[in-house]
Amino acid sequence: MKKKIFIDGKAGTTGLRIYERLESREDIEIILLSDDERKDPATRKKALNSCNIAFLCLPDDAARESVSMIDNENVTVIDTSTAHRTLEGWCYGFPELSDELAEKIKSAKRIAVPGCHASGFIALVKPLIDAGFIDVNELLTCHSITGYSGGGKKMIADYESEQRDALLDSPRQYAIAQQHKHLKEMKAITGLDNAPIFCPIVSDFYSGMMVTVPLFASQLKDGKTAADIKKLYADKYNSELLSYKECVDESGFVAATTYSGKDTMTVSVAGNEDRILLIALYDNLGKGASGAAVECMNIALGVDKTQGLDI
Repeated sequence: MKKKIFIDGKAGTTGLRIYERLESREDIEIILLSDDERKDPATRKKALNSCNIAFLCLPDDAARESVSMIDNENVTVIDTSTAHRTLEGWCYGFPELSDELAEKIKSAKRIAVPGCHASGFIALVKPLIDAGFIDVNELLTCHSITGYSGGGKKMIADYESEQRDALLDSPRQYAIAQQHKHLKEMKAITGLDNAPIFCPIVSDFYSGMMVTVPLFASQLKDGKTAADIKKLYADKYNSELLSYKECVDESGFVAATTYSGKDTMTVSVAGNEDRILLIALYDNLGKGASGAAVECMNIALGVDKTQGLDI
């Protein structure tokens, strides 16, 4: 029997990308609402309660409202917003972080998809915390460059307008007040005592993302080295969707668009013995959003986690 799926917020960038990954699947029936029906609370509530899995691709407050409408205990919610990522009772949707987390996703009824920037930072830092390579009170910095699709419909329209502002031609750092909404989960999921200094940059390409965490060798405990981090990543990340790669540069350059359009993530280690660069490459709309959401759905449905994904 086909599983019924409802995408609440299908018209948004993340919702559309989820729909594109599901529309041709024969094991799924997508509940579709007209524009008028989407605006009617009663119709939305019916859809939310008559599906097997509800994707929420909405602003935080709207996502909370949708959850409040669900009274069918059999509905699995996969929320792509920031609203529930660190709340008790919600499972963090990053199965590669641990076997225990992957098992929880299988039966969880409330799954929160990681934030795009946060995905790379957490993939790089959490293994170091878990293995005791760095202290939880270590002060870290994170640099992240993303395509403009991560800003949603308005930002996409701004960048693709024929009359666009000339300032959009250059990379733009934002969230300079150090209050970015992903900081909370970056701290909570890794187990760090302090949020990192976070420098996100949006640039003039549609999709793709590169997250870099720099470390001094002196920040590593017990004489650990870059070689030890490489082995840690290689042992931990060796699946189709998240893997370690020894070298990610081309003639010394690393492109944030390397995995644009893909649902995979690659982590790597660069630098030298004294100054180390931890690098994660992926698509902000793939493993950083819609691809990660579909991966969680596949796990919850008990099918191959890569089904419908571009690897």
